[in-house]
Amino acid sequence: MSRICQITGKRAMIGNNVSHSKRRTKRTFDVNLFTKKFYYVEEDCWISLSICANGLRVINKIGLDAALKNAVAKGYCDWKNIRVIG
Repeated sequence: MSRICQITGKRAMIGNNVSHSKRRTKRTFDVNLFTKKFYYVEEDCWISLSICANGLRVINKIGLDAALKNAVAKGYCDWKNIRVIG
């Protein structure tokens, strides 16, 4: 899977490296992405998500179930892409 946050939909941006002499070369600004395990109370199981730091803040703010429902509604992830552990 590509490096996209499953909660916020953030992905890598493309920009320029600018040297001291103002020469520009292409580069990518990667997302602060990591995999994290969550206990999904509604399904009584552990799930693993690939999320960014902002996605973690969203989960802390509105809850895991609401964040997953918003992400699926917006098309950032699908229920079959969410990995169930154990």
